[in-house]
Order: sequence, then structure tokens, then C-alpha cells
Amino acid sequence: MAIAVCPGSFDPVTHGHVDIIKRAAKMFDKVIVAVLVNMEKKPWFTIEERTELLRKATAGIDNVEIIGFNGLLVEFAREHGANVIVKGLRAVSDFEYEFQMALTNSKLNNEIETVFLTTSAENMYLSSSIVKQVGNFGGDISPFVPECVHDEIISRIRQRSEAK
Repeated sequence: MAIAVCPGSFDPVTHGHVDIIKRAAKMFDKVIVAVLVNMEKKPWFTIEERTELLRKATAGIDNVEIIGFNGLLVEFAREHGANVIVKGLRAVSDFEYEFQMALTNSKLNNEIETVFLTTSAENMYLSSSIVKQVGNFGGDISPFVPECVHDEIISRIRQRSEAK
């Protein structure tokens, strides 16, 4: 059975994330979406909230499982029987960073391959940071995030702006 891990912080989940997950789910028997704790970022949503938002956004994709984790990605993959890491690429700048990470992961565990999927053209500009920025200024984020999680993201944006 071919098992892939699709890692990310998903803070919040976007249409771009869901697109990569759906496409990976067509390629592999099982896709584990690994919601990570990134110590370099200050998330808006807890890992539990991000995991739940992803569960809602990927409902109906039978071979997808959502799991939160903290630690080395290659260790997470090994523990879950995965031998492939799937990463989405939007631009050349993504490639430079992700290529470096792929080489590092290969050095840590040479039995795990990294597969890059290019983002669909309609999502090339899209990132969680863009969603946050547009939302912070009162813009309409509905074109960027799955409808099933839109209201929860808007609620968090309002909470954060009221707290300022």
C-alpha cells in the first residue's frame, strides 16, 4: 500500500491546500495530512483547530487522514508507514526551500521520497498569509477558503481584531 504524507501548517486551510490533498489522494492509496507545529510561525489557530478545519475541508475524500504532529517529518512518516512526502509548489521561491528540505529529509531517511505537485494555476498566488492579510483588512476571503470552514476563519479574524 502506497502511503504519502502531505505536511503543512494549514493556518488556515485554503483552496490551494485542498487541491494538493485531493490530487495526492488520487495518486496514493492513503494520504496522511500532517498538521505541524512550526516553531517559526505564530499560528492563529491551535493545532487541534487546524486539524478539525482540515477534516471538514477534506470530508468525502475517503483515503485521507488528518493528524497533528510535532517533530521531524521523516520520523512521523516512518511511524505511519509512509515512504512519500507530497509538497505543493506555487513558485520558484517555494521550490528553493522545498528542494533543500527534500534533500535534508533524504539525508535523514533515504527511504522516503519527496514528490512535488505544482499548484493549479487558479491557486498559484494563494497562501494562508494572503487569507489572513485580506481578512484583516475586511476583504472577502470566500474565493480563497473552503465554504465549510469560511465562517470559522472569519470568526477568528474578528476575535483577533477585537483583541487589538
